[in-house]
Amino acid sequence: MPRIVRPTAYGTPEVLTVTEVPVPRAAAGTVVVEVRAAGVNPIDWKLYSGTFHAVRENLKDAAGLAATMPSLGLECAGVVTEVGPDVHGVRVGDEVVVYPVTAAYADYVTAPATSILPKPAGLGWAEAGSLMLCGTTAAHALHAAGVDAGDTLLVHGGSGGVGLMGVQLAAARGATVIATASPRNHALLSELGATPVAHGPGLADRVGAAAPQGIDAALDFAGTDEALDVSLELVADRDRIASITGPDRRTEAGIKLLGYGPGQDPGHEVRHAARADLLALAASGTLRVVVDTVFPLTEAAKAHTTGLAGHAPGKLVLIP
Repeated sequence: MPRIVRPTAYGTPEVLTVTEVPVPRAAAGTVVVEVRAAGVNPIDWKLYSGTFHAVRENLKDAAGLAATMPSLGLECAGVVTEVGPDVHGVRVGDEVVVYPVTAAYADYVTAPATSILPKPAGLGWAEAGSLMLCGTTAAHALHAAGVDAGDTLLVHGGSGGVGLMGVQLAAARGATVIATASPRNHALLSELGATPVAHGPGLADRVGAAAPQGIDAALDFAGTDEALDVSLELVADRDRIASITGPDRRTEAGIKLLGYGPGQDPGHEVRHAARADLLALAASGTLRVVVDTVFPLTEAAKAHTTGLAGHAPGKLVLIP
């Protein structure tokens, strides 16, 4: 029987269990997809660890919180196995990218037809299944901070999944990118078009040396006090600082807060519009999906333990 990974309680990755379930059926307006790859993201373990921030009631479904226990897996790619009534332009056998979706840690997933996009033929399954959440988050952050050609952008957390996307998308727009990361990831950031700097004491001085022309905008994908403080110090216009995570005092800093929580911008329209562009950029080779490690579906707990350690550049992926 088909399998799905679910948390049995709130806690650490050990609470994740592989359960057998019936093959889902496609209702009106939906499509069933046999999952070939599902992206692993920090939101997944935050949902069942109890550390995720408050979510507005009308956004709980999008965050995977509509059920009693969280649904894991908010992006995937696979092959269409059934098409429900009132669905047009999608056929059984199509290779597709699915986003947004919930419960993608599974052999099969049901998704609205609006979440189905054609997978580029040259894009591998692992890359296709882990592109969208980080890619749309980065695109949303760039939009919120108004990053464009000629800007000098500071990216905090440049070697994470979202950071690597943000670096490449900003560089493709013609921005000069300075990105923070541990020294072991500096060579990768250089390959992708950024000037890397090490985080830690003295960060503002190192960024200033790397960008004597000044910093126009900052994206915080790290969520540290250091990232917030350095952004506020170096960026004159606080409307050009966007953050997806970080300390509570961000709410008083006058910066752009992105996400599902109170006072945050979920950016649904921006993210929806970005999906086709991300696929086109990935298909052309302009955007590289950096996959660090691929795990079998049955090793979801191991994948989360690896993610929580915080050392992997790029994406972790589950393969059913």
